[in-house]
Amino acid sequence: MAAGMGGIRTAGDLVAWMQMTRQMKIAEAKKYVADKLRIDVIDLANEEVMRQIREDLDIGIITAVAGSAKGIAAKWKIAELLDIEINSVNRFRSKIG
Repeated sequence: MAAGMGGIRTAGDLVAWMQMTRQMKIAEAKKYVADKLRIDVIDLANEEVMRQIREDLDIGIITAVAGSAKGIAAKWKIAELLDIEINSVNRFRSKIG
C-alpha cells in the first residue's frame, strides 16, 4: 500500500521513504529509487523484479528466507542504499558503538 505500489512486495516502501525524508513528489521519488536500484521506473511495481532485487541487495522481503536481512538489518541497508537517515537505525548504531 505504501506509495500505491504494494509496499515491501515491490518498491512502495522505498519510494515512501524518499517522499517522507526528502519531501519528494512521487514521480521524483520513483526516479530516485529506480536510479539507486539501477532499474527502470516501470520495474518498481513489478513484484517479480523487485523480489529478486530485494534478495540480491538484502533489503528485506515479505516471506522469510534463512540468512536474509530482517527488521533493523534491512532498514540499515535501505538507509545506506538510499542515502537517508532512519531514526531507529541511528539509535541502534549508537547502542552498538
